[in-house]
Amino acid sequence: MTANPLHITNGTSLTEYLGQLDICNSQNTITWQETLCVGPTVENLDSKEFIKTRKAFFKSFYDIKLSSKEITKEFNKLNNIESFTEVILWFEYDLFCHINMVAVISLLKCKKVNLPIYLVCSGRVEGEKGLKGLSELKPKQLAEHYQEKVKLTPEDIDLAKHVWRIYCGKDHNLLLPLVVKESSFKYLNICLIAHIKRFPDTRSGISTLEYNILTLIKENNITSKRHLLGYVLHYQGYYGYGDLQLERVINLLSLFYTEEENQLTLNRKGYLAIEHQHNYQKEMNNTIKYGGVSCLDYKFDKHQNKLIKSAIHAH
Repeated sequence: MTANPLHITNGTSLTEYLGQLDICNSQNTITWQETLCVGPTVENLDSKEFIKTRKAFFKSFYDIKLSSKEITKEFNKLNNIESFTEVILWFEYDLFCHINMVAVISLLKCKKVNLPIYLVCSGRVEGEKGLKGLSELKPKQLAEHYQEKVKLTPEDIDLAKHVWRIYCGKDHNLLLPLVVKESSFKYLNICLIAHIKRFPDTRSGISTLEYNILTLIKENNITSKRHLLGYVLHYQGYYGYGDLQLERVINLLSLFYTEEENQLTLNRKGYLAIEHQHNYQKEMNNTIKYGGVSCLDYKFDKHQNKLIKSAIHAH
């Protein structure tokens, strides 16, 4: 029987790239546009509650008005997949992609899609420096990744569903035992660690990513917020945030730096924060949610290597 795969990609740029290489086309491709690594989520993506929750988030945090049709357009393609023989997931090494990926797998199972599921995942590439996104691969490299796609086992699928369920829940410490669990998801463990470290540090009240951004300002000649954004996009590690998410973080950190003509410099609060001399969680008031948990609800304790309930919301 000739294979007829359904491709689910991590975004428009990859979909277009794969189309140019004749790997997929508009008839056999779903382009996943969500950014589930930020904002509140609902476990059942195929629900009115999910749509309502995500619409409210984008409006309140980014002033973006999404229609229900925009959110469900790609989801609904899963309602008619009888002609396909397998599902190919195209997701990358970072947290952004991994949260989307586990959500997609959960949705596939929710819709009772029982086709074999394969994963094409980029990251470390032989002979290349740094980590590579799928769209950054050369055509030959991308074709090789496709040829070497990994078939997900029932255990892999259960793990993905479990991660998504916990992420949508109230206790993200439950993710920690999964860090050491073996699976076909090569980068899942480091993404889970990166996620836990998104919560404010008990000492400074800023997250690991926020600490790294302030350090970039301290150690480099940053001329503007736009210049800083370019640095952070390149040096953010395993987060995989786009412009929209990072611009919000940079603006949130504005109490820690001074913006003058052609120069961003740390102020006193910035130095106290990166030296862990003062806790700024309350002053920052970062109200964003990660799945089922508010950033204000927990702090990351480096010594215990886990989340602890924040005093701000302890009662």
